[in-house]
Amino acid sequence: MARNVVVTGGGTGIGFEIARRFAEAGDRVVIVGRRRAVLDTAAASLGGSVTPLVCDLADPDAVEAALGTLPSRIDVLVNNAGSRETGFVAGPHALLARWRGDFERNVLTAVLITESVRDRLTQGTGRVVTISSIAALRGAGSYGAAKASLHAWNNFLAAQVGPSGITANIVAPGTVAGTEFFGPRLDEAEVSRRAARTLLGRIGETGEVAAAVFFLASAEAGFITGEILHCNGGELLGR
Repeated sequence: MARNVVVTGGGTGIGFEIARRFAEAGDRVVIVGRRRAVLDTAAASLGGSVTPLVCDLADPDAVEAALGTLPSRIDVLVNNAGSRETGFVAGPHALLARWRGDFERNVLTAVLITESVRDRLTQGTGRVVTISSIAALRGAGSYGAAKASLHAWNNFLAAQVGPSGITANIVAPGTVAGTEFFGPRLDEAEVSRRAARTLLGRIGETGEVAAAVFFLASAEAGFITGEILHCNGGELLGR
C-alpha cells in the first residue's frame, strides 16, 4: 500500500534522492523547502506522485500555514532540511548570528514540523527519520553543535512516540558528493583528502544515504528506535 511521505529539504542533494527512493517504491511524497523553482523542478523530474510545498520550516507562522496542505495522515517524515553558516566575521554579533542561524536551520526546521504533525503520524507503523551529520560527533563549531542537539532531541522524541508504535531515528552521513553543502570547496583535492580519512577510501553518494533512510522507514526496522545510523564509510573512526 502506498504511504504518505514528507521529505523536508527535498529539492536537491540527499533530500532529492530520498524523495526519489520513496517515489520509485510507489509512495506519495511531499517535498518541502524554501525555493519554489527548485522544488518545482525536482517534482517534475520525480513524477506525478511527488508534490512540492514551499515553506520556511524555521518560521512557525509558515509551518502553521503549511499544515493545511500536508497529508492528514503521515506514514514517514524525513527531516532533511538544513544548512550551515558560511561567513566567519569576527566579533560577538557575528558569532551570535552564526550560532543562532545554524540552530534555527538545523534544529528548529526539524522540531517545528515534527511537533506540528505528531498527531498525524500513523500509529503502529509511523516513522520519523532525521538527518544529522558526522560533524555532531567530530566537532565543527556551531554546525556540529546544532546537529548534536538533534541527537538529544531524537532520544526525547523516540520516548514520546514509542508508546504509539512510532519510531524515531537518525542517519548521520559523512562526506557526501552531489549536494550543495560544500559548494566549490569540494574540489578534487578536497575529495581526495576526505576519502583518505575514511576506511573505505572514498566519499559517499546521496543514494547511499537515501538507502539508509529507506531502511529505517521500512517495516523491517520496526524494532529500531532512538538510534543513530552512521553512514560515513568509517570516516568517524579516521585513519
